[in-house]
Amino acid sequence: MTPDQMRRAQALLYKHWQDGTQIATLPADLVPADRAEAYRVQALIETYSSQPLFGWKIAATSLAGQQHIGVDGPLAGRILAERVIPDGGVCPLGNNLMKVAELEFVFRMGEDLRPRRKPYSQEEVLACVSSLHPGIEIPDSRFRDFATAGMAQLVADNACAHLFVLGRTATIDWRAIDLAACTVGAFLDGRHVGDGLGANVLGDPRIALTWLANELSRLGVGLKRDEVVTTGTCIKPLAIAPGTHVAGDFGTIGRVSLSIS
Repeated sequence: MTPDQMRRAQALLYKHWQDGTQIATLPADLVPADRAEAYRVQALIETYSSQPLFGWKIAATSLAGQQHIGVDGPLAGRILAERVIPDGGVCPLGNNLMKVAELEFVFRMGEDLRPRRKPYSQEEVLACVSSLHPGIEIPDSRFRDFATAGMAQLVADNACAHLFVLGRTATIDWRAIDLAACTVGAFLDGRHVGDGLGANVLGDPRIALTWLANELSRLGVGLKRDEVVTTGTCIKPLAIAPGTHVAGDFGTIGRVSLSIS
């Protein structure tokens, strides 16, 4: 793709995001040829934000999630500051196609993690983290049939990013906890509807964070201080509708919630 084609592809996707509408597919000349080209299209979404990048999301960190959107591995996407909702705030559902909420472990970076040739170890990545948070993602897609859109188009479309809620900083010594074994309770309108597990996120949220650091590093992109990384849903996505109150209980890590309007 030429730079102009990339700009046109992102402009089309962003317009549908703003309008709450969907398309069947990108025009043939605007479909990225591969993963790297798709990420270059995705990166242009930052030009539509007036604030520094808030952080990153990881999609499809479980086999079920990968099957849901028709991919064979995780995908990274960007979280724009304008799309962040306060903890306990209100989320407009609008024309959201997916209509689900996802409970996620979230890390905030305390130091820059610069791109390099050698893959980062989990220990190196965690050494650059400042805090852990509970979070809720409200994903969406700009493709009517996102299950058949394919990896390249989904990456270009920001890996189904939409809205995000960041919970309070965990006050416990989270580094001493086995995050893979952490149970997360899901509540809809105050009713307990199920439990998730940290191990559902690529085996461990810390593994997912390390995957993202290395995925970005291969692209020549680094994680920056104060950016957050939400590591993918640890529970089966929760069906939502206007009027729904969503809450996640991460035990000693904390709670996070939002209301759907």
